[in-house]
Amino acid sequence: MPDGADASEPLAALPDSAQRVALLLRECGHEKPVVMLPQTGKTSAEAAAGLGCSVAQIAKSILFRRRDDDAPVLVVASGVNRVDEEKVAQHVGDIARADAKFVREKTGYAIGGVCPIGHLTPPVTLIDSDLLQLDSLWAAAGHPHAVFNLSPQELIALTGAPVVDVALRA
Repeated sequence: MPDGADASEPLAALPDSAQRVALLLRECGHEKPVVMLPQTGKTSAEAAAGLGCSVAQIAKSILFRRRDDDAPVLVVASGVNRVDEEKVAQHVGDIARADAKFVREKTGYAIGGVCPIGHLTPPVTLIDSDLLQLDSLWAAAGHPHAVFNLSPQELIALTGAPVVDVALRA
């Protein structure tokens, strides 16, 4: 168990959005629990500090809006990477940054708690290829304090998303 994380709370003790994710993960056969961080996990650095893992192991969910049809575009990226919007656009078409209202309407989650799965409107999803270099990842579980552990292969299986290079390289 990571430093500071608490998996002993029953499902009912989780915030509603994290309960929804925990039930969805269970339905998908994912056996690892949703854990609550004592501090916020809104940023990759905050989440990593609370979990006692590297920032690279944080699978951050970044939502964009595709300009031509307003579809949500989800990029699940390594916490150390900045997303290259031009690379994303090569795969999905012209995109724009999503505001908090769009994120909440399309995903059902607040910024900082966007889970890679369980969105109200299924997004076009891409997975950062750099995540495949790691054995263990942590992703948001529907709430800024809620996370769950998974492998890169489990992330691919849960999302059905292609793995592509999305990182901004210097």
